[in-house]
Amino acid sequence: MNILDKIIADKRKEVDLKKSLIPASQLEASALFDRDTFSLAKALRDSSTGIIAEHKRRSPSKSTINQDTNVGQVARGYQKAGVCGMSVLTDIKYFGGSLEDLVLARASVTIPLLRKEFIIDEYQVLEAKAHGADVILLIAAVLSRAEIKIFSELAKSLDMEVLLEVHNKTELQKSIMPSLDMLGVNNRNLKTFEVSLETSKTLSELIPDDFVKVSESGISTIDAITDLKPYGYQGFLIGENFMKTADPGKSAAEFIQKIN
Repeated sequence: MNILDKIIADKRKEVDLKKSLIPASQLEASALFDRDTFSLAKALRDSSTGIIAEHKRRSPSKSTINQDTNVGQVARGYQKAGVCGMSVLTDIKYFGGSLEDLVLARASVTIPLLRKEFIIDEYQVLEAKAHGADVILLIAAVLSRAEIKIFSELAKSLDMEVLLEVHNKTELQKSIMPSLDMLGVNNRNLKTFEVSLETSKTLSELIPDDFVKVSESGISTIDAITDLKPYGYQGFLIGENFMKTADPGKSAAEFIQKIN
């Protein structure tokens, strides 16, 4: 069983437990459910840097990244730095995140927020909306085409955007549909955890231009961004690079200044 299979098996149990306690109707009654959302796709199209900065305490590949953060402070630091959006990990077991992190980030900033989660159920799409997300992540590796369609169309009906993540040509070809806004290429092989920017380069020409192209994982230098821009990438998801420092917002600001 690879790490992704393990995460998904645990996620199914977690979602079943939550559904038994909190009905969907309660999520829909949330104060945040009717808020107007911010567009990450538009922010990326209009930006010269395209940085989506992540809040991540730990990960399966790097056990601890930063356990001492205050998510509201990090969010404010990122907004001040001029990022296009913020990705908030909400998985507890493997990444040390929570839906509470999403709410605190939402209370702190007015930039687009992406709920970074392993979504396997419509319930989690409602959860994302109820906790202040503007965008959801869907991972092609763990979903069928039918599931991608159902979850992405539900997100659109709730005025949220969809970033679909792929790792290879097969995942990309099964996933392309009008209810997606952004296509993210993850440069990390989820089975081996090796990272290669060649993945983004190879897949770029297969992504239609009506989607915003986002490159994810292994982007830690200005050179990486300069290298990927000619391939049509407008978004760059950066997590560990900022989070492993004492002041992620300050690191993001310095990084963005260098690009400009």
